[in-house]
Amino acid sequence: MVKNMNDGTQNAPYLRIDINMGNLAGLPAYSTAPQGDALALHEAAKNAGYAGVQGGDLKICKKLGLHVTGGGRVNEVGEADKLAADMKAHGVECVTLHVGWGMESTDKAYRLVEDILQASEKHDIPMYIETHRATITQDMWRTVDLVENFPEIRFNGDFSHWYTGQEMVYGGIEHKWAFMEPVFKRVRFIHGRIGNPGSMQVDIGDGKDRTYVEHFKEMWRRSFRGFLENANPGDFICFVPELLSPDIYYARTFKNAAGEMVEESDRWQQALLYAEIARGVFDPLAKHFKLYDIPVEQLDLSEMTLKIAVRAGITTVGDCIDFLSRDINAPMTVQGFSVARLDELQHKLEQHGYWTRE
Repeated sequence: MVKNMNDGTQNAPYLRIDINMGNLAGLPAYSTAPQGDALALHEAAKNAGYAGVQGGDLKICKKLGLHVTGGGRVNEVGEADKLAADMKAHGVECVTLHVGWGMESTDKAYRLVEDILQASEKHDIPMYIETHRATITQDMWRTVDLVENFPEIRFNGDFSHWYTGQEMVYGGIEHKWAFMEPVFKRVRFIHGRIGNPGSMQVDIGDGKDRTYVEHFKEMWRRSFRGFLENANPGDFICFVPELLSPDIYYARTFKNAAGEMVEESDRWQQALLYAEIARGVFDPLAKHFKLYDIPVEQLDLSEMTLKIAVRAGITTVGDCIDFLSRDINAPMTVQGFSVARLDELQHKLEQHGYWTRE
């Protein structure tokens, strides 16, 4: 199995916000980002609160105390081994991969995935296959098929390629999320980019009142949940804004009042907003999952209520909340449970700040 990234501590699983070097490179003079050489760009990333740089300069990152993740491409069986060995030797924490060109037979796609899984395990470095156009994961159906045949696969979720490229809103997006669930459960790295149904990288303004932004937040939420459901102490998932330049046809350009072609938005400011949005999605989920680490005994329930709760399989605060979130009549089906016991349980959860009655 491709492992999660882990910092070697016993800390609760967490979200780490890095930035992709492509988001830093080629920013125009009118961007609010600090300008300068490679060192200045890396310093700007650190000062802005990013923990690492994907594709960053290894020496500069080491000097500044920034983490480094990498990226690469695997087109043929056998290439993953060398790439994994090189990345591991240079201290890169994980590698996100473009795999194939999307025209491979099913047999070749399977052999490429096998090769990547073997290289990842052999060299003890996470290799996350990216959901990307012009690769073997360019469509949802084939990617889910890869999961069914290789459940140990793990992904870098760059969902703009599917959202725009497969026009996910056409025909209703909710059942597509359900179909994608096996992928969401295996996402361990996210490239932050938001598109709309017509363009894969667009200005999101302040991030509010835009349906497509809410769609991406839901995909990120499902991915974060999949990570947290299987995370161990010290594990983390990376969210990495990757808003790329118009030189490679990502950022859109429009004429300003002077007739000059300028980028649609300030990619530096947008990346900072992406980080804020990602934290806003992750933090409530992480808080919920932490409740499963808190023994029910800490609620100071009466002896009889505690005994009934444990008999019902409630051993943590998280279990209590799940129990109360069922059908309104469900708690009453538990032997020994009563309206008074239910009220006590709700009161204790409220008292400790874990629950709010509607």
